Amino acid sequence: QVQLVESGGGLVQAGGSLRLSCAASGRTFNNYAMGWFRQAPGKEREFVSAITSGGSTRYADSVKGRFTISKNSAKNTVYLQMNCLKPEDTAVYYCAAALSLSWALPPSPYDYDYWGQGTQVTVSS
Repeated sequence: QVQLVESGGGLVQAGGSLRLSCAASGRTFNNYAMGWFRQAPGKEREFVSAITSGGSTRYADSVKGRFTISKNSAKNTVYLQMNCLKPEDTAVYYCAAALSLSWALPPSPYDYDYWGQGTQVTVSS
C-alpha cells in the first residue's frame, strides 16, 4: 500500500513558478512509477507528467518545456517544477503511483494504483 500527500499548490501570476511535492509512504518508493495528473472544473483528468522507477520521464505536450518532474528517492518524494505558468494550467493537481507503467501505451489514470487527494493550482492572468 502507498499513501500519497501533495503539497505546494497555491495562487500564482501568469509567468510565475510553483513546485509541487508528493510525499509517499507505506511501501518502498523506488518500486513505483510516479505521475502527475490535473483536473480543471468541467474537464476530464489529464496526464501531466510521469517518472519511472529508473528515472525516465514523460510529459504532456501542453507542459513540455515548462514543467520538470524529478524525485528524491531518499526522501520518498516526487516533485513537479512548474515554470512559465499559464491560466490554462489552473487545476487540481494529483500525484499518483503505478506499480507498473509502459511507455508503449498512452498515459491513462487507469495505469495508476494509488492517488493523493490533490492540491489546487490557480494561475491568474
